[in-house]
Amino acid sequence: MMKVLNQQWQAFCIAAQFLTQIPVHLKRSPCARLQGQSLLYYPLVGMFIGLALTMLAWMLNGQSNFIQATLVLILWVLLTGGLHLDGLADSADGWMGGLGDQQRTLVIMKDPCIGAIGSLTLILHLLLKWSALITLLAANQLLAILIAPLVARLAVILLLAITPYVRAQGIASPMVEYMPKQGVYLLAVSGAVLLAGLSIVWLGVVAVLFVLARRAMLLRIKGTTGDTAGALIELLEAGVLIAACFTLEI
Repeated sequence: MMKVLNQQWQAFCIAAQFLTQIPVHLKRSPCARLQGQSLLYYPLVGMFIGLALTMLAWMLNGQSNFIQATLVLILWVLLTGGLHLDGLADSADGWMGGLGDQQRTLVIMKDPCIGAIGSLTLILHLLLKWSALITLLAANQLLAILIAPLVARLAVILLLAITPYVRAQGIASPMVEYMPKQGVYLLAVSGAVLLAGLSIVWLGVVAVLFVLARRAMLLRIKGTTGDTAGALIELLEAGVLIAACFTLEI
């Protein structure tokens, strides 16, 4: 029993180390099987990110909504180290510069330098998130801020489970090879039920964005990569926030 608990704790630590800037120190380099197991803990890491964001927003209650939104967004970026934002920027550069060609798109996405389209995409995306945060904080509605990181990371492990991973030596290739798909499917169903209970509109927005993003990946690069998975996380986080803003008026 202790061995199993220790393995699960290691899997959680791998997920936290990969997805956040929290100083997690592993005693040894994790094996591929544990890396695959760590995918099941992505939603839990997302929940902790959401908790940190909502706690900061609660602590800043009474301050200017602009200041609140700015500090919450800064914490959001700091916690993740901009990992998913980097994926969004790389994907935007690849989609624009790839000119419809799979290999050209993948080469551009692998380039560590950010292009004009990637920079513009980041600016607009962060502005969208910031505006949504201001709206939600003004209405004292923190649930979407709590839920968005969890839902996005749950969706991304489903993406990895049902979509070909096109980089043989990619950063997520060992995880995908050993991922426990049945556990991922169970988590996905549970997450969908939870989200439907909170708001059918939120669930609808997440489902539509997921389907459209996955379809775009399959058409352009015949699957997914670490960059497009990161981009999906950012798109779904923003999607949940925007959906929550619209449902404030309903």
